Amino acid sequence: MDHPSQPSVRHFDHCPWLFADQATEEQRAAQREVQRAVGGDTGIGERCYVAESAAVFPDRLRLGDDSYIAAHAYVTGELDTGSHCTLNPFTTVRGNVVLGQGVRIGAHTSLLGFNHSMAPDRPVFRQPLTSRGIRVGDDVWIGSHVIVVDGVTIGDHCVIGAGAVVTRSLPAWSVAAGNPARVLRDRREVRGTGTAEVDPAAAVSGIRPDDGRISTTPPVPHLEPGAAAGDPEPAPHDRRAVPVAGAAGADVVAGLGAEAAASAGAEVADLSGIRPGGDRTPAARPAPDPRTATLAVFADTARSQAAGLLDRCWDGERYVDRPGAAPSVRAHCDAVEIADLLLGVAPEHLSAEEHIGRLSGLQDPKSGLVPEFGEPLPVADADGFIGEGAALYHVLCVGYALDLLGPGLPHPVRGVRDMTVRQLFARLEALPWRTGAWGAGAWVDSLATAAHWNLRHTDGSDHGHGTPETLFGWLLTRADPWTGMWGSPSAEEGRLQVVNGYYRLTRGSFAQFGLPVPYPERVVDAVLDHARDARHFGPGRENACNVLDVAHPLWLCTQQLGRGADGYRSGEIHDWAERQLTTVLPRWQDGRGFGFGPGAVGPGPEPGLQGTEMWLAIVWYLADLLGRSGELGYRPRGIHRPEPARQGIAGLS
Repeated sequence: MDHPSQPSVRHFDHCPWLFADQATEEQRAAQREVQRAVGGDTGIGERCYVAESAAVFPDRLRLGDDSYIAAHAYVTGELDTGSHCTLNPFTTVRGNVVLGQGVRIGAHTSLLGFNHSMAPDRPVFRQPLTSRGIRVGDDVWIGSHVIVVDGVTIGDHCVIGAGAVVTRSLPAWSVAAGNPARVLRDRREVRGTGTAEVDPAAAVSGIRPDDGRISTTPPVPHLEPGAAAGDPEPAPHDRRAVPVAGAAGADVVAGLGAEAAASAGAEVADLSGIRPGGDRTPAARPAPDPRTATLAVFADTARSQAAGLLDRCWDGERYVDRPGAAPSVRAHCDAVEIADLLLGVAPEHLSAEEHIGRLSGLQDPKSGLVPEFGEPLPVADADGFIGEGAALYHVLCVGYALDLLGPGLPHPVRGVRDMTVRQLFARLEALPWRTGAWGAGAWVDSLATAAHWNLRHTDGSDHGHGTPETLFGWLLTRADPWTGMWGSPSAEEGRLQVVNGYYRLTRGSFAQFGLPVPYPERVVDAVLDHARDARHFGPGRENACNVLDVAHPLWLCTQQLGRGADGYRSGEIHDWAERQLTTVLPRWQDGRGFGFGPGAVGPGPEPGLQGTEMWLAIVWYLADLLGRSGELGYRPRGIHRPEPARQGIAGLS
C-alpha cells in the first residue's frame, strides 16, 4: 500500500513512532498544543506523542521520554510510565497504573486498575470503586486484546500472548497466555532443554578487555509495536518454572494496596518541570517550602542538642538506643558516630581512651568477631565465617567507630582472612539472591568490610587468598544488565529486597573500595522505579533504611554519570531528594532526635540513636544530591562516609 510522501496527523496517530523523524515543524507545533491540552496533573517527557484522536482524561499523567499514546486510546485515572513505553491504538488504561521502562502494549488491550464492589445490598452502579493498582515492570510486551485486571503485577521482561486475561501476578521473565493467563515458560530457557540460556560472553560483557572499565549502557532491545505477543510454538509448562503467585491472584497483590493507591500520586516521580511537547524548559515552580531552605538552621539545632540526646541514651553504664531499651553494641557505635558528626569529639560520658578500650575489648582475638552484649560468640560456618546475626553488622559499626576514634579494629577477622577462593565462590553462589537479596547484600557488605580491615593488618596483602579480587570478579559477572543489581524482585515486595540489598552490597564493596559500579544508568532506572512504590514510600511509610537505600545508590551513580542539569535523569533525582528533605526535616524531635520510622521494622517510631545516626547521614546525601550539603556544616566520616575508605585493590583500581 502506498503512503503519502508527507505523513498526515492521522498517519502519526496510528504510527506514532514515526513522528520524531518525519513530522514537519507545523505538525510538531500542533502536537505540543495537543499535549498542553491534556487535562489533570500532567508531565510529558521528550520526544513523546499523544494522538489527537486519543481520549486522554487523566487525574495524573507522567509520560516518560520517547513514549506514545496512539490513536483512539482511552486513558483515565493515574498513569505513570517510564521511557520508551507505547500504548498502541484502541488501548484502554484506567485506574492506577504504573509502567516501567520499555513497555509495549498491543492494540485493543485494557489495563483496568480499578474495580467495583459487589455487595448484594445495593445495585452494582451504586457500589463504591476500589483500586489496588496495576504495576508493570521493565521490558514487557503485552499483546493485542489482552485484559489485565486490578491488583496484578507483571514482572520485568514478561511477554503476554494476544487475547490473554491476566488475573494473577506474573513473575519476571514469564511467557504467559490464555484465559486465565498461565505461565508457559521462562524466556531465559532454551527450547527443549528447560535450562536457562546463558551467553558466556554476555556474562562479562560489562568488562572491556582493553582497560577493565565497566560499560555503563547495556543495549536495550527494541520491540516493534506488533499486534500479537503470543509465542507461536508454546513450550509445555516446565515444572521448574516459577509458579504464578497464589490461587487468589487478585488478593495476592504485588501492586498498590487499596489504602496506598489513594495516595500514590504524591509518591511517583514528579516531572512537572517538563512542559508538554517535550520542551525541557522548566515550568514555573512554586516557591520552595521554607523548611527545605533552612538546612543550616536544622544542622545548628542538631548540634546544639547533640549532647542532650546522647545523655538521654546513656544509662549510666552503657548506651541504649532509646530509654527503656537494652544496652547494645550498635548503640555505643551510633553514639560515637553522632558525636563525631555533630560535635567532632568522642561522647563525653567516657574519655576517648575509655571508648577505645571498651569497643576494642569486645572483639574476640581469635575469630575477630564482636558478639552482642550477653550473647555467646557466634559459631563459624564450614568456610570459617558466619552467615547471620548481630556480629555481621558489628564488623561494620565497631570497625568504623574505632576508625573514628583512631586505632581501628585491633585484630583481623580471621574467617574472611583465611577463606579460600573456592570457599568464597561457593558461599556467594549459595546466598539467597532470589528470595532474600537484602540478606545476601548485607553478607557481602560484612565480608567486604572485613576484607578492608584485614588489609590494614597485612600491609595491603590478604595472604594470597585473593578475597577482594574474587569478590569483585563474581559481582561484576553476576550483575543483571537490565537493572545493574543482584537478585530478583518479588510479587509481594516489589524491588524492596533488591534495592536495599544493592545499597548494602555496594556500600561495602564498590563504594568502600572506590570502584565504579556496573550499569549505573540501569541502577538509576530501577531505583527511581522502586521509589515510586507506595507500599514502601506512601505517606507515613518511609523508614530510614528504605530512604537511605534509595538515596545512596542515586548519589553513588551520579558520581559516575554526572550531577548537573545534563546528568542522567537528574531532574527526577533532584525532585525526589527535594521531596524527601521536605518530609524528613520536620520529623526531628527536640532533644530526642529522629525515630527510625513507622511500623514494626527496625526500632520503630520512637526517637533513638539508630534513627538519628541514619537520618543525619540521609539528610547529608539528600542535600548533596541537591548541591546543598555545604549548608549543613557536617559530612559523614564513619559507616556512611561518601568518600572511599580505600582506593581500589591490586588489579582493580
